Amino acid sequence: MRYNKILNKNIREIVLLKSFPCSYGKCKFCNYIEDNSIDEREINEVNLNVLKEVTGEFGVLEVINSGSVFEIPSETLKKIRGIVKEKRIKILYFEAYYGYVKRLDEIRNYFDGVEIRFRVGVETFDDKYRIDSYGKNFVIDETTLKKMSDEFYSACLLVCTIGQTREMIVKDIEIGLANFKQITINVFIDNGTEVKQDKKLVHWLMKNYSYLKADPRVELLYDNKDLGVFEQ
Repeated sequence: MRYNKILNKNIREIVLLKSFPCSYGKCKFCNYIEDNSIDEREINEVNLNVLKEVTGEFGVLEVINSGSVFEIPSETLKKIRGIVKEKRIKILYFEAYYGYVKRLDEIRNYFDGVEIRFRVGVETFDDKYRIDSYGKNFVIDETTLKKMSDEFYSACLLVCTIGQTREMIVKDIEIGLANFKQITINVFIDNGTEVKQDKKLVHWLMKNYSYLKADPRVELLYDNKDLGVFEQ
């Protein structure tokens, strides 16, 4: 499924598009990049078909792909821009790896007149755990955190993996809520990668943080299919 409507909170349409390979592609937890392709014709064919589903009825569209918005082909981006204008969409969500932070204005300018909200995969604010356990090789000091919070609307956290502690998760949620307008908390699901789920942490999270499902600043996803878009 590559199209869905999110109706329970932060109402919007969402599409999962194909893209070129992720520019980073080294995250130890990610099998998402298997949806990538180097065949531009195939990518655009899939994407243009998916985008036909967009109605614009909520004025909000989220575009996700197996990487960053900068890996989406230009033909697909042109189609999105046309749909946004035609359907009078006012808010547009995209994903972007932190390494692209200096290029975000390219997307803002391309979709001039639309509010662009970027999501960034932080995974955790514990630098050692992010680098060693998740393979995401950047450090978030105070200056970087300030830059992130200025440029990105939402931070995505990955929780309940073997090696994490309750204290780390608590701190991650606190830092995320203090510095970003929204956060997405993704409970890790075993997916064939070297990273594994800690079932005890999942149980603890569900018991102690289920109330966040009612918080408009938070999307708490217990399953990677919760948004209704996925490829298997």
